[in-house]
Amino acid sequence: MTATGTVNKLIGHTDSYYAASANPAPVYPALEGTVEADVCIIGAGYTGLSSALHLAERGYKVVVLEAERVAWGASGRNGGHVGVGQRKGQEDLEKMLGFDTAKQLWDMGVEAVRTVEDLITKHNIQCDMKRGIMHLAAKRSHNEDLKAEVELLNKRYGYDQMEYIGEEEARALVGSERYFGAQVDNGSLHLHPLNYALGLADAAAAAGVQFFEHSRVTSYRGGAPCVVETSAGQVRAKNVVLACNGYLGNLEPRMAGKIMPINNFVLATEPLPEALAHELIANDFALQDTLFVINYWKLSGDNRLIFGGGENYTSRFPQDIRSFVKKYMLEVYPQLADTRIDYGWGGTLAITLNRMPHMGRLEPNVYYSQGYSGHGVPTATFAGKLIAEVVAGTEERFDILAQIPTPTFPGGTLLRWPGLVTGMLYYSLMDKLGS
Repeated sequence: MTATGTVNKLIGHTDSYYAASANPAPVYPALEGTVEADVCIIGAGYTGLSSALHLAERGYKVVVLEAERVAWGASGRNGGHVGVGQRKGQEDLEKMLGFDTAKQLWDMGVEAVRTVEDLITKHNIQCDMKRGIMHLAAKRSHNEDLKAEVELLNKRYGYDQMEYIGEEEARALVGSERYFGAQVDNGSLHLHPLNYALGLADAAAAAGVQFFEHSRVTSYRGGAPCVVETSAGQVRAKNVVLACNGYLGNLEPRMAGKIMPINNFVLATEPLPEALAHELIANDFALQDTLFVINYWKLSGDNRLIFGGGENYTSRFPQDIRSFVKKYMLEVYPQLADTRIDYGWGGTLAITLNRMPHMGRLEPNVYYSQGYSGHGVPTATFAGKLIAEVVAGTEERFDILAQIPTPTFPGGTLLRWPGLVTGMLYYSLMDKLGS
């Protein structure tokens, strides 16, 4: 697909640090008329981009339809953490699914991070990739859980990239008196999420994928062929991949009740002096804490603090996102009270009740993956790899995830919101109480 032009600051993206520091990106046309394809992918976030790239590398003719711009949604706005494992802990997975399946999921989680790194290396994606994530105990009582998890991963899963450190060392590394210990994981990564997504899109386009932006899908139907409709055109394809996640809307009611869209918010400070940046994060790792509504942060390639904190469960974002997030940042780093906040933005992600990804088939040739619950960079990238496998006829690994039960939110799409808000408010209160 020939692009119509390039821009340095991405037109049509939310006003974020990521958009302001994005690599040049093509502008793709809207779909007009009828296009034929082996696979039509709806959504150009990580799931869609990874699926497209892996399918094209297998020789499939792939069309991607995006309602806005490539990586316009959560894939271009998130914290950029690329953590090993699943969003749910291994001990919980063992209880839920048994050790053998939990071990398979762990191995996939490790492979997911490796897949991200391999794609970045193979396609020379410039996205400020750095190594390491720390998981910080926000309460003294959380230390035992962190220690136990390190021991479990080391002894039962053979994972030797993670260690536990105590309060004094943790506070020295993060420049904050708020935390009581930490897991230090050398096997995880962090990066500029928008530039990573744009790099995947560039690689997919080079492999022959056709992208159409501003091409919102109004309806689709399975069959032979599947037909995907937009306001100005249609794609006739042998297979369809639904890669919409938090932006699924009413497109597919059979999936909608399995996920809940929520909004999360991020700020970026002005560039920090080297000494201050080192004080905040001495090892240049990405950081996240153990609160239910977590805080997460890292340093950008130009030494800005990228800090995520707070969320809401409505269709609206706070009027002043910078101030909304800054109060969470100052609880961790009061020394930044006078630091200028240059950007504040939000994004919509999708969570599931059990915090595991929801993957599967709606029909023999209609596939989907969604509900990454804040673990989307590695998990959605890996989901695209599995979708390419199953379209090509290799089902075993896809089915491991597809067979995990995904509860429907009580009340479905109609009543899921008040139930979720009640639950989230309870856990937010728990975050504020106890030790």
